Amino acid sequence: MATVTHRTALDRDLRAVQDDMLRLGSLIDSAIDRALQALANRDFNLARQIIADDAQVNDLRFQIEEACFVAIATQQPAARDLRVLVAAMNIVSDLERMADHAAGIAEIVLRMGDEPLLKPLIDMPRMAAEARDMLRHALDAYVRQDAELARSVAVRDDVIDGLYKQIFRELLSFMLEDPRTTTRALYLLFSAHNLERIGDHITNIAERVIFMASGIMKELNV
Repeated sequence: MATVTHRTALDRDLRAVQDDMLRLGSLIDSAIDRALQALANRDFNLARQIIADDAQVNDLRFQIEEACFVAIATQQPAARDLRVLVAAMNIVSDLERMADHAAGIAEIVLRMGDEPLLKPLIDMPRMAAEARDMLRHALDAYVRQDAELARSVAVRDDVIDGLYKQIFRELLSFMLEDPRTTTRALYLLFSAHNLERIGDHITNIAERVIFMASGIMKELNV
């Protein structure tokens, strides 16, 4: 009976961590979407709200980490269950960093002030859409403990990297042709770089899912 009760308590703790992880992922997904909206529409109020909402992400991250520590200390999980909790603690760190990058785009919007965008946003929304879809699939892989799905997510980071390189080349050409565009070009370049880093963090999540499912820790996309 004691073993059954212990298993029930551990399963309850694991489900609670998973539910909070998915809630955190939803906040990140929204932050990325709103950051691009703020940039495209030069919406300063939305940018300020994104930055303010980052505190909620931080609080939830620490809540999940604490729940993982408590489960490890009180439930003494072994093997796969322990990997699930350790992976969760690493994944929430990457999720929190992704929120920081979304807030970074919002901060750029505020620094830009009333300066017009140097060029229409074409590839950057594609980067954001790809990152958001990758994030959803990475969290799905986490829930399902699906290593193959996680690997397929990591491969997609090449798409984000390719779009970033394309944006870099285009903005560089603007700066070379007219140095007066440098500041506005850098605003867009730094925004794109934040999205590129979000893709890197999703790859990190995929690596942790593979570790969780298989016990193998391997760096992807090297």
